[in-house]
Amino acid sequence: MSGVPRIVIIGGVAGGASAAARARRLSENASIVLLERGPHVSFANCGLPYHIGGLIADRAKLLLQTPQSLKARFGIDVRVRNEAIAIDVAARQVVARNLVTGEEVREPYDALILSPGAAPIRPPVPGVDLEGIFTLRNLEDMDSILARAAHHPEGRALVVGAGYIGLEMAEQLRHRGLAVTLVERLPQVLAVADAEMAFPLQEELARQGVDLHLGRSVAAFEGAGAGLVAVLDDGMRIACELAVLSVGVRPETRLAQTAGLALGSIGGILVDDSMRTSDPHIYAVGDAVEVREFVSGEPALIPLAGPANRQGRIAAEVILGRNSRYKATQGTAICKVFGLTFAMTGLSESALQRKGIAYKRIYVHPADHATYYPGACSITLKLLFAPGDGRILGAQAVGATGVDKRIDVLAVALRAGLTVYDLEDLELCYAPPYGSAKDPVNMAGFVAANVLRGDVELWEPEELAGLGPDQVLVDVRSPQEHANGAIPGSRLLPVDDLRGLLPGLPVDKEYLVYCQVGLRGYLAARILAQRGFRVRNLSGGYRRYALWKGTHTTAASCGCAQPMDAT
Repeated sequence: MSGVPRIVIIGGVAGGASAAARARRLSENASIVLLERGPHVSFANCGLPYHIGGLIADRAKLLLQTPQSLKARFGIDVRVRNEAIAIDVAARQVVARNLVTGEEVREPYDALILSPGAAPIRPPVPGVDLEGIFTLRNLEDMDSILARAAHHPEGRALVVGAGYIGLEMAEQLRHRGLAVTLVERLPQVLAVADAEMAFPLQEELARQGVDLHLGRSVAAFEGAGAGLVAVLDDGMRIACELAVLSVGVRPETRLAQTAGLALGSIGGILVDDSMRTSDPHIYAVGDAVEVREFVSGEPALIPLAGPANRQGRIAAEVILGRNSRYKATQGTAICKVFGLTFAMTGLSESALQRKGIAYKRIYVHPADHATYYPGACSITLKLLFAPGDGRILGAQAVGATGVDKRIDVLAVALRAGLTVYDLEDLELCYAPPYGSAKDPVNMAGFVAANVLRGDVELWEPEELAGLGPDQVLVDVRSPQEHANGAIPGSRLLPVDDLRGLLPGLPVDKEYLVYCQVGLRGYLAARILAQRGFRVRNLSGGYRRYALWKGTHTTAASCGCAQPMDAT
């Protein structure tokens, strides 16, 4: 862009504030105006639940930048409580209204960046606008929830929706001492996860005293004195003092639509890889835009702070003459639920099924660090990969510690186009307090590569309903483990005794073997296969079965390492 560009940015926080700062770093001469309808231009919205719970005690720490700090350091003209109400595309002007004085002004632009974000959805049910029912988007919402909670310190809070924000709010309201009921219309928490990977989170919620209602939705709210009553779709009535709605977000596209900008196929603002909209002088970033999902290449709405920051930076660079491009979103995310952590990257199994993408899956349950060093806890790690070349398609993990490290490694591997064979070769940090010589990421690579090389074939828990007369279900664990819990109908053949038992095994049967976490089952499968038997192993072993069945033990779900299988 030649001359002295005038850049107007609508909306602050992640996308808008990042764009403004990057634009100034690239050009001391550019005129930069940032319009924000709220009172705060840059705040840590991901930290809002943790201030409600008291973990972040100082509210001021959530304010990342102020109009004054942005003016002092970057020379940016920030105008809070100024709402952009229209865009005159032909004249290249934004009509902005001062929400304090009511005055309207026209701001000319050479380049315009839209960063309106996404608004929390308020479901259209009777009574949803009653006092005491909140959504959480900004500091004002946070303050209102805090005030209500402080007024009812021993009351009950209802959280509607068990996505990331809903789970965080349930945890933090419990930390405040409130009783918490969590209602989710789906049969599991955290819809982005696969059901068996979300199950440990559900057990953890129950263990921490959260009253969980899955497969239910709120049909209406009613006032009840100083409180509320939520009426569920099955007729159940839940009394509470406050309710937090966390049923999803909707991209704010009104301004873009009225300006005639094109929307994408799923309702977000349509942009190219330089973040340019259908108007060559207007760019859009953040939660309001459609992005390309990394694995499938399909359009997606993925409201995450990291991508919004990068998009704001890219828009500023393109405006100021750099050849920057946004390279899709892979949906890497993480969530803390009391003592457990869930994280994922790429597509889930359910998403791959919806999109018709072929895949294979494996499960491992290694410890987060060497088991002989105190405090080791197991991680349940699910890896999804292409059946042909082994390209990584997605990964999910849940456990007490070490989850973030492994998903971050796998997120980089996915972004780099690595395969499961590459995971075998990754050289990762090892010392007993931090990991193992064979890191969980390596282990996932070993198991997946064994499948692709034909070293082992797998069977799935879904097959149990239709076992034939020529199939034998075999538990290769110890007698004590078998007695403590086994898959119904399985025959005990401990792996350490297996070679001596081979003469008594019919060769015309198929043996479906399993152990505790998959390793001994693999060893048994190799013994049997090399003796001419038809055999398949259960990836993830009995723990995988328990997750699938939804009846696994407290010890397994809390993530504590089990000494049953060396990994």
